[in-house]
Amino acid sequence: MITTLIFDFGDVFINLDKQGAMQNALKLFELDTFDADMVETNIQYEIGKISTDEFLNFYLSKFPKLNRQEVIDAWNYIIKDFPKYRFNFIKSLFNDKQYRLILLSNTNDMHIDFIKQNVGFYKDFKMCFDQFYLSQEIHLRKPNKDIFEFVLEENNLKPYECLFIDDTKENTGTANTMGIYTWNIDETKEDIINLFEIKNEVF
Repeated sequence: MITTLIFDFGDVFINLDKQGAMQNALKLFELDTFDADMVETNIQYEIGKISTDEFLNFYLSKFPKLNRQEVIDAWNYIIKDFPKYRFNFIKSLFNDKQYRLILLSNTNDMHIDFIKQNVGFYKDFKMCFDQFYLSQEIHLRKPNKDIFEFVLEENNLKPYECLFIDDTKENTGTANTMGIYTWNIDETKEDIINLFEIKNEVF
């Protein structure tokens, strides 16, 4: 029996434009692909190993023609809208008290600050969860196995009593190997509010 629902954030609740953000950044940096040091810096920022200032200084030293705001805007380009009906969905789950609700997101300080400034109900959204895990705060990231071990141990959870929802196949793949039920949501044609219809076989 499923007792705990573990949700990703991006493209589950808040809409992202991953492809557009990548194309926008490559154009800004005048690159065809991201350099290895850029990829590594992004990961280090995502797990909170470097600060926002260190992250921005890396890009400004690598691309001296750019200014700070241009880098910030390029970084936040990925974030789109947060439909209110999805917030209402998680709020109704919170009010029902039938499941433990956990958010588990790969993100970073700049993205969260941007969301706080632009999503009026972010604070109320956060309060709907029993645990709210952001990669930069727990210094772990998906799809690594240790982040799932952390969530299970911290909350005394049995894998087979959890359903994990994420739009990235790598992430749900790791969870699957650990015995966690998963929904690799296709954000282009599926919506989290239809969870109980789409994944009815696990409830």
